[in-house]
Amino acid sequence: MSSGTTSATPPQTSDHRWLLLVIVATAQLMVVLDATIVNIALPSAQKALGFSNDNRQWIVTAYALAFGSLLLLGGRLGDLFGRKWAFLGGMAGFAISSAVGGAAQSFSVLVTARAFQGVFGAILAPAVLSTLVRTFTDPKERAKAFGIFGAVASGGGAVGLVLGGVLTEYLSWRWCLYVNLAFAALAGLGALKYMQNERPAVRPPIDFIGVGLASTGLFALVFGFSRAETAGWSSPVTLTALAIGVVLLTVFVAAERKISNPLLPLKIISDRTRGGAYLSVGIAGIAIFGAFLFLAYYLQVVKHFSPVSAGLAFLPMMACIFIASTSSNILLLPRVGPRVLLTTGMTLGGLGMLYLSRLSPSDSYVSGVLPGLILLGFGFGSIMAPAISTATLGVAPKDAGVASAMVNTMQQIGGSVGTAVLSTLAASATATYLSHHAGGSGVALAAATHGYTVAFATAAGLFALGAFMAFFLMPPRRVHFERQQAINLAAQHPEPVAAHA
Repeated sequence: MSSGTTSATPPQTSDHRWLLLVIVATAQLMVVLDATIVNIALPSAQKALGFSNDNRQWIVTAYALAFGSLLLLGGRLGDLFGRKWAFLGGMAGFAISSAVGGAAQSFSVLVTARAFQGVFGAILAPAVLSTLVRTFTDPKERAKAFGIFGAVASGGGAVGLVLGGVLTEYLSWRWCLYVNLAFAALAGLGALKYMQNERPAVRPPIDFIGVGLASTGLFALVFGFSRAETAGWSSPVTLTALAIGVVLLTVFVAAERKISNPLLPLKIISDRTRGGAYLSVGIAGIAIFGAFLFLAYYLQVVKHFSPVSAGLAFLPMMACIFIASTSSNILLLPRVGPRVLLTTGMTLGGLGMLYLSRLSPSDSYVSGVLPGLILLGFGFGSIMAPAISTATLGVAPKDAGVASAMVNTMQQIGGSVGTAVLSTLAASATATYLSHHAGGSGVALAAATHGYTVAFATAAGLFALGAFMAFFLMPPRRVHFERQQAINLAAQHPEPVAAHA
């Protein structure tokens, strides 16, 4: 152990870096799958604890509110106090909150536990990604590591559907929370042994003004989108929350320009390449949550799949995500740059959503769903891994945590927007269909399917917008490689950091 010493290279670049990849990927999987695994358990939890349909949304919303609003603060805490301790603290808190939620005997205890999961997840998630950023600096190794990490980040939600279905059907809904203890034990023990702490030699003060504005603004935005899903877009509470969120975040940006040690250095998001990567993550987040949500509904409500069967139906997409994530980052990104990959991924995702927008109640899984899943899998895999890698490339060590937090923030906000907007459109389309068709044995299923297809068509349009933005925002191949060479040169002379075991 050393104290007050400096190190020119991050201590994570040791012989244990591939073990660290396993550790951080395990932690990332736990955080990502928790967004979907609980959805599968909700009906059983509601029956066991006896809460109403109106209150059911808070099991999901409590987690999203805490997680989404505190990510920037969580990322900066890791930068200031060390990523190892942010990782371990977030992991321990997440595990304890999961255990409390799994043992909950009342609705209030379960909601509180979910909120604390979100709080500690907001500390853990940026520490996970920033550890990866600081561990893999060699371009070839970085490509492999981010390919695997991108597959986990984009496919973890589908893993949650599979695991949630199995645990709920064969054990209990409580195990959808208890399972986090196993993930936390594996990742936590590995981090204790192989991860070294790293913090700035001089710790700058915390930007409390930025923390207050950003956290409150993000909270209001996530709350507004969550509220819109249940109360509608015309609800005064929805409109007020969204307006407050926009105002506070605008004030936050203005304030960050004048603060010497800002929570979010604006150079991180003003960089054209990095900004385009963040937007790509956000758009993909909208579509990923939409695909998981409405396909799960279609398979279970219309096609009468069991929760386990519905989860297993996503396995082909998960396989395609893994193939595309690793191949795009390892083989293609070094050759063609992010512009081609992100544009192609958005295009494939749009084609997949467009294919699903043709679904009918009579379609089989093989002909109606599987081709769309394959296209979406290759699309998501071609977007997430290159976008995450590009968004964190060349970030100064002292800002790695907050830059990583921005990736998670965009994915979380994208998920909230996607769930709210697409759910509203689907519900409206379903109601309109019912009002124009006489009642009958198959009308309800046809109406539900129509609502899902409207959501898929909207997601296809968002992908088209994403392809347009990726093409014009991301740099051409030559510019990207010149930037890459400059970053590699700068990496040979990194700024000193204090390393603590």
